[in-house]
Amino acid sequence: MAEIVYPPVIALAKTLFRALDLKIHVEGAERIPRTGGAVLASNHISYLDFIFAGLAALPAERLVRFMAKKDVFDHRISGPLMRGMHHIPVDRAAGAAAFGASLKALKSGEVVGVFAEATISRSFTVKEIKNGAVRMAVGAKVPLIPMALWGTQRLWTKGRPRRLLQRHVPITVLVGEPLEPKRGDDYDAVTAELRRRMAELLDRAQRTYPEIPPGAWWQPSHFGGGAPTPEEAAKLDAAEAQARQGDDLS
Repeated sequence: MAEIVYPPVIALAKTLFRALDLKIHVEGAERIPRTGGAVLASNHISYLDFIFAGLAALPAERLVRFMAKKDVFDHRISGPLMRGMHHIPVDRAAGAAAFGASLKALKSGEVVGVFAEATISRSFTVKEIKNGAVRMAVGAKVPLIPMALWGTQRLWTKGRPRRLLQRHVPITVLVGEPLEPKRGDDYDAVTAELRRRMAELLDRAQRTYPEIPPGAWWQPSHFGGGAPTPEEAAKLDAAEAQARQGDDLS
């Protein structure tokens, strides 16, 4: 497919990262195949995650097609960019269409990026995930590659003001060993293993991060940070979902 939009966007992002002197550390990029389809399954802590997750595929000279909420495609600014980069819209009311589009992309040799938690984790831990990423990998007969991001939440995350022009922020991107799920496997068991690997990568990213200040809002509670516990975050998510449902009915 024609790549008119994606390469300039990457070039602009890399220029901005250099100007802000972001300390980006990518590890495990060699695990992303140079040819053929693959599913990248990442944790989700920031509205900017797709930008940084995509960096891991650049050494393999791959462009990642991320699955993202339809709302992002409907926006007057982000919409044309997302469509131009051939990302995949996800409509919660019609999920089968997004799944089909992802399978088509994978079977044609594309790398598809999935935020398996579906929404941003307010606790900065890995939430429960569904088996969609596993089913995609099985359906297209491609590897399923776990990833973890850390530091991106400091720039822009749910419930916090944007701080996009912060300088010198460390960003960690870790790519784990691929899984090779196949038809006949217990998809829920494979999903549990995917989540375990994502959580393990995230824990390593958090423990080796250059800055671990106690009490910081962007640190998880189990590190003494100010982020909500997973239980507190679940209550906030439930309240948000209820409010959204009320808006839809009004």
